[in-house]
Amino acid sequence: MRELVLHCREAQAEALSDALLEAGALSVSVEDADSDTEAEQPLFGEPGLEPEVRAWRRNRVVALLPDGADPEQILEQAGSSCGLDLMASAWSTREVPDADWVKLTQAQFGPIHVGDRLWIVPSWHRDDPDVAAAHDPDSPEAIRIELDPGLAFGTGSHPTTHLCLEWLEANLEPGQTVLDYGCGSGILAIAAKLLGAGSTLGVDIDEQAVRATEYNAQVNRCEVRALLPDALPEGQHQVVVANILSNPLKVLAPMLANRVAPGGRLVLSGVLERQADEVAAAYAPWLEMSVWRSRDGWVCLSGQRA
Repeated sequence: MRELVLHCREAQAEALSDALLEAGALSVSVEDADSDTEAEQPLFGEPGLEPEVRAWRRNRVVALLPDGADPEQILEQAGSSCGLDLMASAWSTREVPDADWVKLTQAQFGPIHVGDRLWIVPSWHRDDPDVAAAHDPDSPEAIRIELDPGLAFGTGSHPTTHLCLEWLEANLEPGQTVLDYGCGSGILAIAAKLLGAGSTLGVDIDEQAVRATEYNAQVNRCEVRALLPDALPEGQHQVVVANILSNPLKVLAPMLANRVAPGGRLVLSGVLERQADEVAAAYAPWLEMSVWRSRDGWVCLSGQRA
């Protein structure tokens, strides 16, 4: 296989990507042409604060070509579609070496050890000797969560997920009821259940996340009920955990705070250190939130309802 590589300005990136796909490219990626230089430009945002144009000032567009495809024909067709003279611009092709892409992808996701007892283990590492060592008779308290990366957020690798898992391991009491709001892959709800939680619910606005949570709970042989927000029954929980982002957490403050039972605990993450005070202020009418632990610029906030 070959890749077609060309450059474009910020405003052209989206239209050019679509045109290349329509012309027969198997996939298209857009990269910062100035990456790894002083001119490199960050591009990120939270819900409600996304950049208007999801591209950089100077973009490198990489299109994967089908075997036998003529790059000039694809360029001519794509250029005609998006109104650009691509044949006159600088472009090149490069060979893509043969590889077992499944194995290469899997190699990026190894077992993750969190806290003292938790392991997040992809299915292809079930028999990994390092993981097996955590389950020998000398470490009977180790807890293994089998989880493969998928379409829903949450593989156990992000600092915010680590922080929430560590909080659950350190503070969850046996039998406590748990609500995981924004459950993604279900990793926090599953960890809570395996750590001894009572009734455990996972809620997400994304139907794919609800399905992923149900599937992952079945794989780990634990009872977690996954729901869309509209299906969430009335009631309060002894532990409510939400690993989302600061803006949604502030909007959801009245609802999440009122889901915490008297004496219960609220755990929030997905919050940058600089956002901690404003998120805590949003919850102040109901309970006092403070930073429980921080990592790599992210914080986990927790508080107890009176």
